[in-house]
Amino acid sequence: MPHFLKEFFNRNGTGMGLMILGLVLFWTIGLIILPQLSMLDFSFRPNLPPPEIGGPKDVYTLENYKYLIYGPEGGSQDYNAVDLRVFFRTLLAAVCVTIFNLILCYPIAYYLGQSKGSHIRIFAIMLIIPYWINEILRAFALRIIFGETGVLNTLFTGLGVWDMPFDFIRNDIALYAGLGYAYILLMIFPMYNVIESLDKNQIEAARDLGAPWWRIHWRVVIPYAKPGISSGCTMVFMLSAGALAAPQILGGPSSLWFTQLIYQQFNDNNDWPQGAAYAIVLLVTCILFVLAVMRLFKVNMGDIGK
Repeated sequence: MPHFLKEFFNRNGTGMGLMILGLVLFWTIGLIILPQLSMLDFSFRPNLPPPEIGGPKDVYTLENYKYLIYGPEGGSQDYNAVDLRVFFRTLLAAVCVTIFNLILCYPIAYYLGQSKGSHIRIFAIMLIIPYWINEILRAFALRIIFGETGVLNTLFTGLGVWDMPFDFIRNDIALYAGLGYAYILLMIFPMYNVIESLDKNQIEAARDLGAPWWRIHWRVVIPYAKPGISSGCTMVFMLSAGALAAPQILGGPSSLWFTQLIYQQFNDNNDWPQGAAYAIVLLVTCILFVLAVMRLFKVNMGDIGK
């Protein structure tokens, strides 16, 4: 038995250790690895009627992946411009949502981590309580707020800020706000857990040496909080790129999300191999993008797992 397993069982006991190990293996293998392998297998299959599945025509092919790049055979364009545009726009929008959440949540995480008192617990509860409501209901609530006759337009037209209602939906403001709001806790609490353990004496020492507030954060707090920042950014980016409910409810006519294309392939077109190929492309691209950014900023997987 490997040494780390011996230590694990010595620490937790044989019965509890086996139960924890079994649950972890069930989670990783049964709920993550096997479904993804099944999706990968689907992505290389042709879209055949049920009686022909498993027959001589059911052979592996790259046509589902070629479709994303080149589109249907005999099409009017050399490339599948629509789907590729939606794909890259989804990735760019996910990056923008991640940056927006980081800028918004860092001051909140710093305040929670470096302040003491009962009011901090009340503040944290106020952040958590809205997430007791289902994500879809929160998205519809935001649509009411950002709608043409919603709270914001009623308020600003009443104050005379603008004469006509502003279309937050068509301009994608509601969508980006909804995505940012949906994953705000996933950005706040990883940073909060790290910043809470930061010794205040380091901040006081930097302040006594005459460092301005921005240099204190740039040279002391942010390098220390890098594991939490990495973890939060990774989760927000992956979930934003793979979101479906918020784009469906808050997106305008021109804000088609790549996950909506995947949904259309699975449900509207009943083309599971094509939808699986699109899903695999999105998954692999997001993973490669996260790994490239981690390498760029010199963050390793251990930092994210802390």
